[in-house]
Amino acid sequence: MKEKPPFKFSAQTRVGFSDTDAQGIVYFGRYLPYFDLARVEYHRNLGLLGMDIGEEGQEFVMRACTIEYLAPAVFDDLIEVYIRTARIGRTSVTYELAAYRARDDELMVTATQTVVLVDLDERKAVPIPEAYKEAVRAFEGEALAT
Repeated sequence: MKEKPPFKFSAQTRVGFSDTDAQGIVYFGRYLPYFDLARVEYHRNLGLLGMDIGEEGQEFVMRACTIEYLAPAVFDDLIEVYIRTARIGRTSVTYELAAYRARDDELMVTATQTVVLVDLDERKAVPIPEAYKEAVRAFEGEALAT
């Protein structure tokens, strides 16, 4: 992995044949699973993997996702997906992501995703625990907005 400030973490994936469309390029919707993979690996790296971030019955759910497509990827391309926590609010976390084609380091896709910690029974936002915030803050440092 090459360092790409402000990113401190990335995960790799490879484009499968089923990820491509009739034009032979990655179908735009396939980037969402790539981003999910990077987010899971990011959390694993921080020791925050699992559904037990908050109290029992609380989980993060996707609130918003903005994606910009810049260049195509094709079957068997190795993709490096960089991810960072850009902001932690009272109930939400915003991630920034950037997917690069490994062979030529071309930036292909950028994204911003916001998740909210919710009580699944009540479907209402709940505060993010301080332990979670502290773990992310320790990793991201000054680049993290709160």
